[in-house]
Amino acid sequence: MDAKLIALIIFIAAYSLFIILPRRRTWVAIAGAFLVLLTGTLTPAQAFLAVNWNVMGIFVGTLVLADLFIESRMPAYLAEQIVQRAPSTRMAMLFICLLSGGISAFVENVATVMIIAPIALALAEKLKISPVNLLIAIAVSSNLQGAATLIGDPPSMLLAGFAKMNFMDFFFYKGRPSIFFAVELGALASLVYLAWLFRAHRQQTVLPLSEKIKTWFPTILLIALIGALTLSSFFDADFSYLAGILCLVAAGIGIGLDMFYHRRPFVHRLKALDWDTTFFLVGVFVLVGSLTLTGWTETIATAMSRMIGGNLLFGYVFLIVVSVLLSAFIDNVPFLAAMLPVAILIAHKLGMEPTLFLFALLLGASIGGNITPIGASANIVTMGLLKKTGHKVSFWEFSRIGLPFTLVSVTAASLLVWFVWGG
Repeated sequence: MDAKLIALIIFIAAYSLFIILPRRRTWVAIAGAFLVLLTGTLTPAQAFLAVNWNVMGIFVGTLVLADLFIESRMPAYLAEQIVQRAPSTRMAMLFICLLSGGISAFVENVATVMIIAPIALALAEKLKISPVNLLIAIAVSSNLQGAATLIGDPPSMLLAGFAKMNFMDFFFYKGRPSIFFAVELGALASLVYLAWLFRAHRQQTVLPLSEKIKTWFPTILLIALIGALTLSSFFDADFSYLAGILCLVAAGIGIGLDMFYHRRPFVHRLKALDWDTTFFLVGVFVLVGSLTLTGWTETIATAMSRMIGGNLLFGYVFLIVVSVLLSAFIDNVPFLAAMLPVAILIAHKLGMEPTLFLFALLLGASIGGNITPIGASANIVTMGLLKKTGHKVSFWEFSRIGLPFTLVSVTAASLLVWFVWGG
């Protein structure tokens, strides 16, 4: 059988199983990658090179730092201080959502939810109110802001890997405001909606201060890493290796300090890593690489560029809408990994810079996951936390908040991207 056809069959089968068996997605991705090798579709060397090891280094390194940051209790301390100083419950709830978004720009979304959720639950219990709306708002706020920086979430890392964008490129890219400002505009627009959602909670909030910062080292290390990533753009303009090395070095320092001060064995930190997502990403890279190397990416890009024609606005809106709708039901990581090379090729065939289409994909894929409770890992974790506290939330209850949040935030963010990059 032709290698091109085999690659397509394996890819479609794997992505279908991602939807049917979401809890087995890692096994499916790894099995698909092995099938690609066993059928001779890719050689071992080609499969190895298909994995973006720089992105993997960033992902694993920031996972370690996120765990250390959580254990230091700094995020929980900040959340408690914000709640204590808020003039009303509604403002406290908005501040908590803002904090979850701010942390999520530098810490993985699920970790952010786990950091902020206890404060939200304590606030709800103290004031005898339902925590449902607040916890859903925290989840969707963290999903939105994860796209703001290179280290915020895997989709941002994937974009950086494909477009060769460094840390500072997320703020200013080729002399223009970049994706960070679009995401922040979307966040500000979503705050208006959240203020309306929390409109009934006007009483003052008083919570006992109980959190204490255990150690400043993870916070200092995280700030130092951000500074190092900023400087790395001058030495690794092609985003080929340095950012991943810096994240792994920072993680190594963090593990070393943790072992020295807390006498924890190295294996403890290794077990705490999200190996499931790590191996899932490796498998997805190989699957997408098989499509690219067998020519399918070129074929799809040619078909889409013909459909778009010369209408840049239509192509931009089309990519956003498709990304939002699909990411509401499927994992945004494999979707984005498959579509980024397609978007780059479409732009080249239309004789334009690919930035507009790349930002369209990132915005749609990151924000679209907010529509449903299964659209993002942070949403699934939030539903589990609510169920554990006795609050069973239906699919439509979540979407009642997630859908308008998505429409407001993606519209505002997309308008800024079009205004800056549409020309």
